[in-house]
This record gives sequence, structure tokens and C-alpha cells, in this order.
Amino acid sequence: MRLTRRFGQNLWRYRTLTLMCLPVVVFFFMFSYMPMPGAYVAFTKFNYQKGIWGSQYIGWKNFQFLFTSGQLALLLRNTVLYNIAFIVIGNVVQMTVAILMNEVRSAKFRKVTQTIMFLPYFISAVLVALVVYNLLNFDFGFITSLLRQWNLPAPKVYSTPNAWPVLIIIVHLWQSTGYGSVVYFAAIMGIDAEMMEAARVDGANGWQRILHITLPCLKPTFVLLLLFALGGIIRGNFGLFYNLVGLNSMLYRTTDIIETYVYRSMMNNFNFSQSSAVGLFQSVVGFAIVVIVNALVKKIEPDNSLF
Repeated sequence: MRLTRRFGQNLWRYRTLTLMCLPVVVFFFMFSYMPMPGAYVAFTKFNYQKGIWGSQYIGWKNFQFLFTSGQLALLLRNTVLYNIAFIVIGNVVQMTVAILMNEVRSAKFRKVTQTIMFLPYFISAVLVALVVYNLLNFDFGFITSLLRQWNLPAPKVYSTPNAWPVLIIIVHLWQSTGYGSVVYFAAIMGIDAEMMEAARVDGANGWQRILHITLPCLKPTFVLLLLFALGGIIRGNFGLFYNLVGLNSMLYRTTDIIETYVYRSMMNNFNFSQSSAVGLFQSVVGFAIVVIVNALVKKIEPDNSLF
């Protein structure tokens, strides 16, 4: 009773902040928590007429689809390795860009540069795939045509599986760096200016200020973003992978991830139960990884843990 009263008093005391947070709370409640009971469809043989709760319960049979496909090891390897590359390389590049932008003295140049870098995030994956295709297509691609004019061998990218991990990572970085660097740039703006000025007065050069002040201050932001990203480490960017690779089976060895495999498998029979089972499997594993990593972070650096 006392806790309830104290909670109500805090809500009233901070009513302005509560009202500001209310749209976010409502959004997550409606689109993240209310649909959770629908995960039951993963354990049923879904029937359109009977609905989720009236469909036949079949237990764990829907999960056998992925585990008995013979492709799970390959799919997990590709999905996890791509996401590790996206997380590690992406955060390093984003942090580097944010630090470099902070060192730029011209505010106009900084704003224009950030805007140009931010724009690729809003470009559809379909258009990105079209650009890549027109650049690298063996018959009439821009880059391959230039190589032929210079009497150089033109690579057959769309029949070379080993070329695609690097290509996909480059495309992902091109799309996400501008957006991700904004978070780090905002964290840099929150660093105490007096601390920077004191270091400058003491004779610290730009590199020393970055090494001993900026990077340590960015560590909590990096850990927080890392924990968020780990929750989706076995979830792939379906739009990026499917539009870049399509149904080119020659590239599946290095580009096939869980989402693209499930999409191709369900394209004809529209089995929502099996696809829901795969999604539930990804969510549970992602949640477990976040809890484990957060526990390790809490043990090492309690102030940087998520909860």
C-alpha cells in the first residue's frame, strides 16, 4: 500500500515528465506487449476459420521445421557472423565519424556533412539493390564496363559467393553509419565542456583529449547500444539481404540467413505457425543473450548495465 501511494505521489510530482513519456509507453504497450499472447500460434496448426485460440494445439512440431532442415548450422553461422560484423565494425565506424565531426570547427560544414551521411538511412533496400546491380552486373554494370574499357578483367560478382560478405557489410555501413553516429555525437555533446577546456589548458592535444576523455565518456553509450544489438544477433536484415541477393542460389552459401530461408520455404504454403515458431525461437535466444551479457557487464561495470 505504501509503495502504491509513493508511486502515485511520484507520478503527480513528475507529471510533466510522465505526460511526455506517455506516448512512448502506450506505443510499446500496444505494439510490443499486447501482441505477446499471439506467440501461441507457434504451437498450433493454424486454422484461418478457427483463429489462434481455436486452432489445434500441436506442441513443438512447428519448431522441427528449422531444426530438421539440415540448414540450421549454415543459417546460424551466416546470421550471427554478419550481425557481429555489423555490431563491431558499425559501432567503431559510427564512433569514429562522431568524434571526427566533433573536431570539425565549421558548424555549417558539420551540419551539411551529417545531413548527407544521414540520407542513406531513408533509402529503400530495393533502390539500394538496384544501384548495386547497375554497378556490378557483369554484362552492363558501370564498374564492370569501366574495367573492360581499361582492359582489366571484370569480376562476376553475382556468381562469386565469397565477394558478398564484404559487399553486404559495405552496403550496411553506408546505410547505417550516418544514423548511428548521431547517437554517439549526442553523447559527445553531453561531455562536460569544462573538463575539455581544462585538458586543453593543461596542454593536452586533440588526440590526447579523444583518448583520455572522449572515448571513456562514450563507453556507457557503446555498452548500451551493444546490449540492444545483441538482442537481435540471430535476426537478420531481411530487406537488405533479400533485395541484394534475391533468389540467386549460387550465393546462398555465404548470404543465406534465417529470414531469407524461412521466406523462401513459406512462400508457397503460407504456414504462419512455422514462421511464428522461428520468430519465437529468435526472440527467446536473443533475450537470453541480452540477460547473460548484461549480467557480465553488471559484474564488471555495474553502472553500465542495462538493468
